[in-house]
Amino acid sequence: MSARKFDIATVRQYGNLEFLARQLVEGFITGLHKSPFHGFSVEFAEHRLYNTGESTRHIDWKVFAKSDRLFVKRYEEETNLRCHLLVDTSSSMYYPEPNHDKITFSVLAAASIANLLQRQKDAVSLCTFSDKIEVQTPIKSTPSHVHKVFLDLENVLKKPKELRKTAVADVLHEIAEKIHKRSLVVIFSDMFEDINQAERIFSAMQHLRHNMHEVLLFHVTDRRTEEEFAFDDRPYEFIDLESGERVKIQPGQVKKQYQEAAKKYYHELRLKCGQYKIDFIEADVAKGLDQILTAYLAKRAKMR
Repeated sequence: MSARKFDIATVRQYGNLEFLARQLVEGFITGLHKSPFHGFSVEFAEHRLYNTGESTRHIDWKVFAKSDRLFVKRYEEETNLRCHLLVDTSSSMYYPEPNHDKITFSVLAAASIANLLQRQKDAVSLCTFSDKIEVQTPIKSTPSHVHKVFLDLENVLKKPKELRKTAVADVLHEIAEKIHKRSLVVIFSDMFEDINQAERIFSAMQHLRHNMHEVLLFHVTDRRTEEEFAFDDRPYEFIDLESGERVKIQPGQVKKQYQEAAKKYYHELRLKCGQYKIDFIEADVAKGLDQILTAYLAKRAKMR
């Protein structure tokens, strides 16, 4: 990935007619039922007459008992999935330099998913945030709307370098209050807030699930340095990307304590996601977009 480059060719690769369909499952974009994003809670929309030969799975037998006619329940998500893409744009997401791999991965993955869903005639919204919501688009399925989403994502990569803190918990609570219909919520974030107050983040994710949304978390990290703290044992000056605070240390002096704290937090994050039935995707940017996104979609397709 090159620095701050919006690779539209990569996005189109994930949104063409096949969209990995032949490699994963039959027809990712031929309809919602064959989409890797199908399978969460749905809302009843209306009844329609049963057609001879179709599956009896959704026949409303109570209506049949009253009317002696076969009607099938139709669900809103069968015709229109609503997907909210949440991209963390705080300063820590522009690490590591010079390629800003975490934010570049997040932008390309979000754009790829948006393109796929638009091809399926499903509705997409983009929300970018740091310590507050920065951009929040309407939720629509038109090509012109998704083009606007691409432009907003491109602007994320063009942002000048500046200190932007994160407030993941506050933003997720706000989003949970704003989304009034059951939706798929896809979060791209390193989830770097105050790890000593991790319960605030867990509570916010639970808020989304309590409101019956399906939630996917792409936990975007540079695992080698951010989890394993794999730095040469020589003097470094470390800079807090969100506060600008600087500290000079020798990595060996703090490596063990850092690894223990990081391991504990990541373990709790995975555990809570499991408890809340949130799909947790480890997105180590060193692996690249293709490997992470393709592996996840393959896994999700098998879960259907």
